[in-house]
Amino acid sequence: MTETLARPDTIAFDYAALAGASLRREPFPYSVIPSFVPSGEVERIDRDWPQIGKPGAFPVSSVTLKPASKALVETIQGPEFRKAVEAKLEIDLSGLPTMITFRDRCRARDGQIHTDSVTKVVTVLFYLNRRTGGWQDNGGKLRILRGPDTLEDYVEEIPPVDGTVLMFRCTRNAWHGHHSYEGPRHVLQLNWMVDQATKEREEGRHKVSAFLKKLNPFG
Repeated sequence: MTETLARPDTIAFDYAALAGASLRREPFPYSVIPSFVPSGEVERIDRDWPQIGKPGAFPVSSVTLKPASKALVETIQGPEFRKAVEAKLEIDLSGLPTMITFRDRCRARDGQIHTDSVTKVVTVLFYLNRRTGGWQDNGGKLRILRGPDTLEDYVEEIPPVDGTVLMFRCTRNAWHGHHSYEGPRHVLQLNWMVDQATKEREEGRHKVSAFLKKLNPFG
């Protein structure tokens, strides 16, 4: 079967896979959709991934978007994707602003156990690493955790490869993290925020951090 790609200005998602994926309710509401971004689209995005070369979260305003990465950003902000997320996570996101950040590389100290800020309503992680044979490193695979005490008390481990998407509601017990990994790890993070003022404040913080990282040749 020949894979169908989207128009150059959009990205084709496997919405049937999303509709068929289960909504896990324990330890918090989340869903994992392997290959939600089809392989041909992952290749397009990989070729057009922003040239960052630094660890940390870089907001859209801090990177130069090539056509496929720009198409990805525009597609995930569209109503079709929002409605699919709303249906899966059983939540109304209409009227809430979005924040998008790119992560290019991982530091050894990244991935510590945490929950996302209460200023975020929903987190969606797009794992856009191409790996023949999967993710071979023991680190860098996100774990859905039952609590904040250890990475070993987990319900699911998610290799960050091949267009897999993780989406979850940002509850106070949405603990997650991964074992230490250092190297390239391409992730696009989309958040629905509680309000516009919070979005602007968080984007501003990320933008300053991104600027400082670009000035630091060792960071």
